[in-house]
Amino acid sequence: MPDRNVLGGDLEECGTDPLTGFYRDGCCTSGDEDLGSHTICAVVTSDFLEHQRSIGNNLITPMPAYRFPGLKPGDRWCVTARNWLRAYQDGAAAPVVLGSTNERALEIVPLELLREHAVDVPPDLSGLKE
Repeated sequence: MPDRNVLGGDLEECGTDPLTGFYRDGCCTSGDEDLGSHTICAVVTSDFLEHQRSIGNNLITPMPAYRFPGLKPGDRWCVTARNWLRAYQDGAAAPVVLGSTNERALEIVPLELLREHAVDVPPDLSGLKE
C-alpha cells in the first residue's frame, strides 16, 4: 500500500535537488527502518538550519558517506517529526509542504501545527483569482 500524506491523499514528491527522503527516493516515505520518522517535507530556512545545528543536528555540512549534500535555505528536505516539533516549540519551525508530508508524522505532530506552517500551492493555478 502506498504511503499517504497528512491530507489523506497520495504522498507527493518532496524534493530531488537535493535528493531527499530516508530512502533517498525524493519522497518522505517511511517504514520500519526509519526509526527517526523522516516524514515532514520542510522548506528549510536559515533559522531552522541554525536551530537544528544548535540541537546537534547539523543539516548544513555535507556528509558524502551518507549521500547528504548539506542544505541551504529554500531546499526541501524530509526532516524528522521530532526535530521539526522541537523547532516549532522553540519558535524556529520550517514551512511544511502538506501534500508531501507523510501521514506517519501525525503520530508525533498534530495536523493543526503543520497547517500553521503549510506552504502548499495547488497543482492547478487556473482557479486562483488575481
